[in-house]
Amino acid sequence: MERQKFRAAILAAYGATESEIEELLVYNQNVFEHDNWQPSLKFPLEPELHIETWENYAVNAREIGVFETLKQVFVQFSFPIQEGISQTEAYRAATLKGVNLDGISEATDLVLEHPDKLDLKIYQSLAGAIPVILPGNREDFVSLVRSLTKRNEPQFIPDSMGACMVAGYNNWDRIRRYRQQWERENPANCSETAWTTEFKRLIPDKNRYQDRFIILSDGFYSNVSPSDIGLPESEWRRLSLTIRLEHECTHYLTRRLFNSMQNNLLDELIADYRGIVAATGGYRADWFLRFMGLESLDNYRESGRLQNYRGEPPLSDGAFRILQALVTDAALNLERFDAEYINKLSVGNERNLLAIALTYSTLEELASQENTSYLVTILEQLETES
Repeated sequence: MERQKFRAAILAAYGATESEIEELLVYNQNVFEHDNWQPSLKFPLEPELHIETWENYAVNAREIGVFETLKQVFVQFSFPIQEGISQTEAYRAATLKGVNLDGISEATDLVLEHPDKLDLKIYQSLAGAIPVILPGNREDFVSLVRSLTKRNEPQFIPDSMGACMVAGYNNWDRIRRYRQQWERENPANCSETAWTTEFKRLIPDKNRYQDRFIILSDGFYSNVSPSDIGLPESEWRRLSLTIRLEHECTHYLTRRLFNSMQNNLLDELIADYRGIVAATGGYRADWFLRFMGLESLDNYRESGRLQNYRGEPPLSDGAFRILQALVTDAALNLERFDAEYINKLSVGNERNLLAIALTYSTLEELASQENTSYLVTILEQLETES
């Protein structure tokens, strides 16, 4: 209750009305679960079960190509991007039941502009190894996102979106592999009826058939141009890839450690913090604010990423303006803290620890004048436990 009052007082100091305070207290509520956090955890974390299968995909991709390999894995790649395709009986049977696609007229394949430039990597992140799919251009990135997350429907993908974490993907190839192994181990009892019973037993064990992977574009991060960031195009494109990859892997880390990964400004602040540090060696609030469209607080740029995190239901206009001021001050405070305090920590993984400390915070606390003492207290506690 004291923490709630403290946050409400900060919001009031920013000029928020009572109704706006209520909105923002809900929006900025910290939902990271720390009950199972163990400071003794060793990084990187152990890989999830699907990684072994994806390592096989990577080997196959080197022999027959990435697109041809993934066409054998993703049933969605058998269908075009087309209005209404997801409602057809064929699409639903293939994606929900794993029905064989032979002879299905709707299965005319996903079309990419440059399928030969599609790449697949198994990236070693703090959260463990994770598959990363890298298309050769923006158009193919949009097609992959629509295929794998929008059920092949031509839904709008914001220009500022350059990465997509796909989680809980039902991989029918892994289910087929599971069935083949089960049949080898049960040769005398592998009828269709027996498999139906076994499949029902498999369904609750999602780790055995659900995958997590990243689709990553090679475009400029947050659709910010090289001239706006003050760098040559080739350099900004290289740094953009680093920021984007580490950003997504930070979401992966919070999901595995703290059971949360959501479209929220605190999540984005933490993920961009790690991405910018990975790219430049230090945190730059001016970069983060430009990514969000907040390079000029008095003239918010709606093409920035902030619009993507307005919440559901969306924050009112007044609450959204308060949020803009709040996240601006939080970023500036974080830059000062990173520059002045990070090297005073006595452990060897200072910035990893700071990223974890941020998951204990709220935007109100990070924007407040007490932010330094607040973060120091959390870090000291984490250091003591480590």
